Amino acid sequence: MTLQSEKTYYFEDYTPGREFRLGPCTFSRDDVIAFASEFDPQPMHLDDEAGKASILGGLAASGWHVSAMMMRMMADSYILDSAALGAPGVDHVRWKKPVLAGDVITGVSRVQSSRPLKSKPGIGLVELVHELYNQRGDLVCESMAPLFLRMRKGEQDR
Repeated sequence: MTLQSEKTYYFEDYTPGREFRLGPCTFSRDDVIAFASEFDPQPMHLDDEAGKASILGGLAASGWHVSAMMMRMMADSYILDSAALGAPGVDHVRWKKPVLAGDVITGVSRVQSSRPLKSKPGIGLVELVHELYNQRGDLVCESMAPLFLRMRKGEQDR
């Protein structure tokens, strides 16, 4: 993998209210079972009948699978083309509705706030809210997480 030397998005580009589109991402039956087999081997994630008999109503992706795919969609949408320096954690993740095998998920990452770090010149902290929706428009996952970003050269002294 070759890293670009010049990125499109720096701290200054993450202004409050800015949105980045996520997806689409299809959760195939095979992918749901493969992820669950390795990371979350509960019956409702592994077997159609067990999923139907559960409160989820069908073979459902693990919430951790949904979160992993949200990260992939974020990476594809903006992170890999930004001067991102990682994150200090995730404030919250809420799985609002089941993501069933066959669902197509899209979403948005929205900048909530941003501020330069006093302790680390040239770096800013951006708070992002992420929302994922299924093909019916139902909110299936929401998350809030900060992101460290490098400032453009010359912007570090502001």
